Amino acid sequence: MLQGTLACVHHARVDAFRGDAMREFIKVMKALSDPNRVKMIKMLQRRVMCVCELQGALGLAQSTVSKHLKILEEAGMITYLKDGLWVNYRLADGAKNQYVASLLGNLRHWLEDDPEVEALLFRLPEIRREFICK
Repeated sequence: MLQGTLACVHHARVDAFRGDAMREFIKVMKALSDPNRVKMIKMLQRRVMCVCELQGALGLAQSTVSKHLKILEEAGMITYLKDGLWVNYRLADGAKNQYVASLLGNLRHWLEDDPEVEALLFRLPEIRREFICK
């Protein structure tokens, strides 16, 4: 009887781990399900950016950009560092989540020839906090 109970506990732990892995996978996939969040990832592949730079690049409201950044952060795809008044966003290293590491690695090669991404990346050097952030 005890052996059967231990087997059930073991299976419950394995199922819980699988559930956690599934939740993490779904969170990452949902984070990438919005075109603006994918564009943010593509820009952050090139350089660290603040909210106003992302806002200027995408033509979105500050609150919308912040909402997208929060979703990407909660999925473990980006991280931020405060520097005085600036909050600088960058891609996460993927060390905490195998799905993040894999997808960020693949996204470096994906969508490079997408017309919207190409246009955005072409304009990226002109999008500087010194000129647009107040």
